[in-house]
Amino acid sequence: MSISLEDVSMPLKIHVTGKVVAVENFARYTKESRSDAIKMVSKLLGVCIEEAEEEMNISKGLTVRKCWLKSQWCPKAGSRNTNYPHVECTARAYLLYLLSCTLFADKSGSRVSIALLKLLEDLDDVGKYAWGAALH
Repeated sequence: MSISLEDVSMPLKIHVTGKVVAVENFARYTKESRSDAIKMVSKLLGVCIEEAEEEMNISKGLTVRKCWLKSQWCPKAGSRNTNYPHVECTARAYLLYLLSCTLFADKSGSRVSIALLKLLEDLDDVGKYAWGAALH
């Protein structure tokens, strides 16, 4: 017996039809893909290039750590600086964390693929993706 799209859609209430959940840019680690990933993290999560680069150095790959990602939307009391990210950047950080903990968990349990961030670039499109079909 195999899992059908309906088995995914019904209990989770997520779309199984819509835009394809696919990102090609970050499939392989190269200097160019790393540079593109750093720029994307900086732009979409509202952090400076240096902070994005430092995080990717720590996480060793085209990933960021979940603990760092969580700090982007849930700063500790008193540590919030004047350059607090915009609401959209905060929403992206939260959604990326949520996706990495539920639908796209990896073996490490502590890192998040930057490829998923590309899917959150336009927040108006997030609900149009076939998230359930991606799980099938």
